[in-house]
Amino acid sequence: MHSTQSTAKTSKKGVKGEHEQAEVEQFEKAEELSGKLGFGSELMKSVVENDADKIEDGKLLEDAFNQGMAGFVPDMMFEKLVKNYSLAKKLFGEKLIQRLSGYDPKYVEKNIKVPEFQRELKDKIDDKLKTLREKGFLDKDNQITDKGIEMAALVLYVKELDNLTPAGQLGEKLHREPDRHGVRTDVRNYNRGDRYRDIAIQKTVKTALRRQHDSILLQDLKVSLRESKGEIEVVYAIDASASMKGDKIEAAKRAGVALAFRALEQHDKVGVIAFGEEVKDSLNPTYEFDSILYLIAQIRSAGQTDFVMTVKEAINLFSTQNITRHLVLLTDALPTTGEDPEKETLEAVSLASALDITVSVIGLNLDKKGEQFAQKIAEIGKGRFYIVKNVEDIDKIIIEDYYSI
Repeated sequence: MHSTQSTAKTSKKGVKGEHEQAEVEQFEKAEELSGKLGFGSELMKSVVENDADKIEDGKLLEDAFNQGMAGFVPDMMFEKLVKNYSLAKKLFGEKLIQRLSGYDPKYVEKNIKVPEFQRELKDKIDDKLKTLREKGFLDKDNQITDKGIEMAALVLYVKELDNLTPAGQLGEKLHREPDRHGVRTDVRNYNRGDRYRDIAIQKTVKTALRRQHDSILLQDLKVSLRESKGEIEVVYAIDASASMKGDKIEAAKRAGVALAFRALEQHDKVGVIAFGEEVKDSLNPTYEFDSILYLIAQIRSAGQTDFVMTVKEAINLFSTQNITRHLVLLTDALPTTGEDPEKETLEAVSLASALDITVSVIGLNLDKKGEQFAQKIAEIGKGRFYIVKNVEDIDKIIIEDYYSI
């Protein structure tokens, strides 16, 4: 993962007396590659080396998960494509149809009633699934294997990396408490004995210019204060109900990858919950990026929405240490399970708040009632509420929320 930081060099010989010059040599931007995956080293090598075939395979498997599928039933899929293409398009998604058949979806729709094309389409689908089985991405029953999940996870990781870097979302998060060896925050005047590396170049230059000095004088020098990093645990709860199918769940997953990479770089732990009408999968806050990525990649959407069980599961996932604990819920709907879903949800959030767990909500295309309810959750949970209209903005929003902790 790339993070961009400003670096500056200041000549030590420039700080000798009150009227001697501190030379500012240069500012430069540096990008640093960090972050490792513990699993699938051969698969990762394939991605890094731009093995186009395996990358396309990973995208196909990722699309399958995003459409709520853990495997393929070719005869059923082909039958639905032929009988009612419009319905099949909703079930499988255009991206999956294209990657599975090798044809543009519009071309498929135009020719699906032609017998010769139907035979060719069926052969294409069968050949593709055979190839995936031979590579070990599917088992003999066309269910996605662990190796297939790893490939989908790696592709998800690379796609979000490409999305984050040009968007400028990679940066430093500041925590608390002054500390000589922490991260730079505010500034103060330079004192003899301060480390030259802590000189705040930009602030120093601005001070000299404001005072109309021709050169930087000793009294112009500013030094960065530093803050240590307090430990944080974040649990990202992804709504995996049926309404999240397709592009929504894909964007939600990518946001989870962004959060995990950003937080782990700052030595904060991240946990994950995939919830629908029940908690489908969960992971305690961890430093293990590969475990987070593996779980996120295989999340599938189905069923209704249970907030109560999700909040209670999050409470159990957090450690009991005296640290900052934060839950962020991403959803596109109101809770729909329980005798009184809204009341029970607010009670669960109140319990989390009483345990010093803050709760934020990212609402995706919520209606007015949904927005009002999500706002209540955030208020009781002492967190934030974000309205998202464009799914492509979810990763930016979740990083903004992380930076607000």
